[in-house]
Amino acid sequence: MTEIKFYKKAASYWAKVPATVNGVLGGFGHISDIDIDGSRTFLNHLLSLDDPLDTKLALDCGAGVGRVSKYLLVPYFDKVDLVEQDEKFINTAAEIIGQNNVKLGTLYHKSLQKFKPDKKYDLIWCQWVLGYLTNNDLVDFLRKCSKSLAANGMIIIKENIAPAEELEYDDEDSSVTRPYKQMLTIFNEANLEIIKSEVQTGFPDDIYSVYMFALKPK
Repeated sequence: MTEIKFYKKAASYWAKVPATVNGVLGGFGHISDIDIDGSRTFLNHLLSLDDPLDTKLALDCGAGVGRVSKYLLVPYFDKVDLVEQDEKFINTAAEIIGQNNVKLGTLYHKSLQKFKPDKKYDLIWCQWVLGYLTNNDLVDFLRKCSKSLAANGMIIIKENIAPAEELEYDDEDSSVTRPYKQMLTIFNEANLEIIKSEVQTGFPDDIYSVYMFALKPK
Protein backbone atom coordinates (compact mmCIF):
# COMPACT_ATOMS: atom_id res chain seq x y z
CA MET A 1 0.00 0.00 0.00
CA THR A 2 1.26 3.46 -0.85
CA GLU A 3 1.73 6.07 1.85
CA ILE A 4 -1.09 8.19 0.39
CA LYS A 5 -3.54 5.26 0.48
CA PHE A 6 -2.45 4.37 4.03
CA TYR A 7 -3.39 7.83 5.26
CA LYS A 8 -6.53 8.22 3.14
CA LYS A 9 -7.93 4.89 4.31
CA ALA A 10 -7.47 5.84 7.96
CA ALA A 11 -9.09 9.23 7.45
CA SER A 12 -12.06 7.59 5.69
CA TYR A 13 -12.46 5.11 8.54
CA TRP A 14 -12.55 7.79 11.24
CA ALA A 15 -14.90 9.97 9.20
CA LYS A 16 -17.56 7.29 9.76
CA VAL A 17 -16.94 6.85 13.50
CA PRO A 18 -19.37 8.67 15.83
CA ALA A 19 -17.93 11.53 17.87
CA THR A 20 -18.33 9.80 21.23
CA VAL A 21 -15.94 8.32 23.78
CA ASN A 22 -17.13 4.83 22.84
CA GLY A 23 -16.62 5.68 19.17
CA VAL A 24 -13.04 6.90 19.48
CA LEU A 25 -12.19 3.96 21.75
CA GLY A 26 -13.48 1.43 19.22
CA GLY A 27 -16.31 0.17 21.38
CA PHE A 28 -14.17 0.05 24.53
CA GLY A 29 -15.62 3.17 26.13
CA HIS A 30 -15.99 1.24 29.39
CA ILE A 31 -12.19 1.25 29.89
CA SER A 32 -11.90 5.05 29.75
CA ASP A 33 -11.91 5.63 33.51
CA ILE A 34 -9.30 2.90 34.07
CA ASP A 35 -7.17 4.41 31.33
CA ILE A 36 -7.35 7.92 32.77
CA ASP A 37 -6.57 6.65 36.27
CA GLY A 38 -3.44 4.89 34.98
CA SER A 39 -2.34 7.98 33.07
CA ARG A 40 -2.94 10.19 36.10
CA THR A 41 -0.76 7.98 38.31
CA PHE A 42 1.98 8.05 35.66
CA LEU A 43 1.76 11.84 35.32
CA ASN A 44 1.78 12.34 39.09
CA HIS A 45 5.05 10.43 39.28
CA LEU A 46 6.63 12.67 36.64
CA LEU A 47 5.44 15.78 38.50
CA SER A 48 7.03 14.49 41.71
CA LEU A 49 10.54 14.21 40.23
CA ASP A 50 13.28 16.41 41.69
CA ASP A 51 13.31 18.52 38.54
CA PRO A 52 9.72 18.16 37.23
CA LEU A 53 8.15 19.54 34.11
CA ASP A 54 6.16 22.76 34.40
CA THR A 55 2.37 22.80 34.04
CA LYS A 56 1.78 25.87 31.89
CA LEU A 57 1.03 24.39 28.45
CA ALA A 58 0.20 20.88 27.20
CA LEU A 59 -0.54 19.51 23.74
CA ASP A 60 -2.96 16.61 23.15
CA CYS A 61 -2.04 14.86 19.88
CA GLY A 62 -4.75 12.96 18.05
CA ALA A 63 -7.10 14.43 20.60
CA GLY A 64 -10.28 12.79 19.31
CA VAL A 65 -13.28 14.13 21.23
CA GLY A 66 -11.09 15.63 23.96
CA ARG A 67 -11.33 12.73 26.40
CA VAL A 68 -7.68 12.90 27.53
CA SER A 69 -7.67 16.70 27.50
CA LYS A 70 -10.78 17.06 29.65
CA TYR A 71 -10.19 14.33 32.21
CA LEU A 72 -6.40 14.25 32.44
CA LEU A 73 -4.65 17.36 31.10
CA VAL A 74 -7.05 20.22 31.88
CA PRO A 75 -6.98 19.55 35.67
CA TYR A 76 -3.17 19.88 35.67
CA PHE A 77 -2.24 22.47 33.03
CA ASP A 78 -2.98 26.17 32.63
CA LYS A 79 -3.69 25.70 28.91
CA VAL A 80 -4.21 22.66 26.70
CA ASP A 81 -3.88 22.76 22.91
CA LEU A 82 -5.43 20.00 20.79
CA VAL A 83 -4.47 18.66 17.37
CA GLU A 84 -6.93 16.36 15.55
CA GLN A 85 -7.48 15.70 11.85
CA ASP A 86 -11.19 14.80 12.01
CA GLU A 87 -13.34 17.93 12.01
CA LYS A 88 -16.35 16.50 13.87
CA PHE A 89 -14.07 15.15 16.60
CA ILE A 90 -12.29 18.43 17.27
CA ASN A 91 -15.58 20.35 17.24
CA THR A 92 -17.00 17.88 19.77
CA ALA A 93 -13.84 18.19 21.87
CA ALA A 94 -14.35 21.95 22.13
CA GLU A 95 -17.94 21.37 23.29
CA ILE A 96 -16.94 18.69 25.81
CA ILE A 97 -14.12 20.76 27.32
CA GLY A 98 -16.20 23.93 27.09
CA GLN A 99 -15.82 26.70 24.53
CA ASN A 100 -15.56 29.24 27.36
CA ASN A 101 -13.17 27.17 29.47
CA VAL A 102 -10.15 29.43 30.05
CA LYS A 103 -7.91 26.35 29.90
CA LEU A 104 -8.93 25.46 26.34
CA GLY A 105 -6.07 26.58 24.12
CA THR A 106 -5.62 26.41 20.35
CA LEU A 107 -7.45 23.79 18.29
CA TYR A 108 -5.42 22.53 15.33
CA HIS A 109 -7.49 20.77 12.67
CA LYS A 110 -4.56 18.86 11.12
CA SER A 111 -3.13 15.39 10.68
CA LEU A 112 0.00 14.68 12.73
CA GLN A 113 2.14 14.08 9.64
CA LYS A 114 1.38 17.64 8.51
CA PHE A 115 1.43 19.29 11.93
CA LYS A 116 4.39 21.38 13.08
CA PRO A 117 4.23 22.67 16.65
CA ASP A 118 5.07 26.36 16.89
CA LYS A 119 4.96 26.78 20.67
CA LYS A 120 7.00 25.51 23.61
CA TYR A 121 5.12 22.78 25.44
CA ASP A 122 5.71 21.43 28.93
CA LEU A 123 3.98 18.20 27.96
CA ILE A 124 3.11 16.64 24.61
CA TRP A 125 0.69 13.74 25.06
CA CYS A 126 0.30 11.16 22.25
CA GLN A 127 -2.16 8.35 22.88
CA TRP A 128 -3.53 5.68 20.54
CA VAL A 129 -2.65 7.75 17.47
CA LEU A 130 0.95 7.02 16.47
CA GLY A 131 -0.05 3.77 14.78
CA TYR A 132 -1.55 5.95 12.06
CA LEU A 133 1.86 7.31 11.08
CA THR A 134 4.44 5.58 8.90
CA ASN A 135 7.79 4.89 10.57
CA ASN A 136 9.50 7.77 8.77
CA ASP A 137 6.69 10.22 9.56
CA LEU A 138 6.65 9.09 13.19
CA VAL A 139 10.36 9.74 13.62
CA ASP A 140 9.95 13.12 11.91
CA PHE A 141 6.95 13.98 14.11
CA LEU A 142 8.80 13.08 17.31
CA ARG A 143 11.78 15.17 16.26
CA LYS A 144 9.51 18.16 15.69
CA CYS A 145 7.89 17.59 19.09
CA SER A 146 11.30 17.33 20.74
CA LYS A 147 12.28 20.75 19.38
CA SER A 148 9.01 22.18 20.70
CA LEU A 149 9.53 21.19 24.32
CA ALA A 150 9.97 23.80 27.03
CA ALA A 151 12.74 23.40 29.62
CA ASN A 152 12.15 20.06 31.41
CA GLY A 153 9.35 19.32 28.95
CA MET A 154 8.42 15.73 28.11
CA ILE A 155 6.70 13.71 25.43
CA ILE A 156 4.34 11.05 26.76
CA ILE A 157 3.43 8.18 24.48
CA LYS A 158 0.68 5.73 25.41
CA GLU A 159 0.23 3.06 22.76
CA ASN A 160 -0.68 -0.54 22.06
CA ILE A 161 2.34 -2.81 21.75
CA ALA A 162 2.36 -5.90 19.53
CA PRO A 163 3.00 -9.11 21.48
CA ALA A 164 5.39 -10.61 18.91
CA GLU A 165 8.47 -9.21 17.17
CA GLU A 166 6.60 -8.25 14.01
CA LEU A 167 4.62 -5.11 13.22
CA GLU A 168 0.88 -5.83 12.89
CA TYR A 169 -1.32 -4.05 10.34
CA ASP A 170 -5.06 -3.49 10.84
CA ASP A 171 -6.73 -3.30 7.43
CA GLU A 172 -10.00 -1.96 8.85
CA ASP A 173 -8.72 1.35 10.21
CA SER A 174 -5.36 1.38 8.37
CA SER A 175 -3.17 1.43 11.47
CA VAL A 176 -0.12 -0.45 12.67
CA THR A 177 0.73 -1.86 16.08
CA ARG A 178 4.47 -1.87 16.63
CA PRO A 179 6.47 -4.31 18.77
CA TYR A 180 8.37 -2.99 21.78
CA LYS A 181 11.80 -3.20 20.15
CA GLN A 182 10.65 -1.18 17.16
CA MET A 183 9.32 1.54 19.43
CA LEU A 184 12.73 1.72 21.10
CA THR A 185 14.41 1.98 17.70
CA ILE A 186 12.08 4.83 16.70
CA PHE A 187 12.74 6.69 19.96
CA ASN A 188 16.47 6.33 19.36
CA GLU A 189 16.19 7.60 15.78
CA ALA A 190 14.26 10.61 17.09
CA ASN A 191 17.08 11.20 19.61
CA LEU A 192 14.80 10.62 22.60
CA GLU A 193 15.53 8.76 25.80
CA ILE A 194 13.06 7.03 28.12
CA ILE A 195 12.76 8.68 31.54
CA LYS A 196 10.07 6.28 32.75
CA SER A 197 7.97 3.49 31.25
CA GLU A 198 5.06 1.52 32.63
CA VAL A 199 2.42 -0.96 31.48
CA GLN A 200 -1.22 0.07 31.96
CA THR A 201 -2.99 -2.28 34.36
CA GLY A 202 -6.67 -3.19 34.70
CA PHE A 203 -7.46 -3.54 31.00
CA PRO A 204 -9.24 -6.62 29.56
CA ASP A 205 -6.95 -9.58 28.82
CA ASP A 206 -8.07 -9.82 25.19
CA ILE A 207 -6.64 -6.47 24.04
CA TYR A 208 -3.08 -5.39 23.33
CA SER A 209 -0.73 -4.51 26.17
CA VAL A 210 -0.61 -0.74 26.52
CA TYR A 211 2.67 0.94 27.43
CA MET A 212 3.32 4.43 28.71
CA PHE A 213 6.66 6.07 27.87
CA ALA A 214 7.95 9.38 29.22
CA LEU A 215 10.55 10.73 26.81
CA LYS A 216 13.07 13.56 26.82
CA PRO A 217 15.63 14.70 24.25
CA LYS A 218 18.98 12.98 24.76
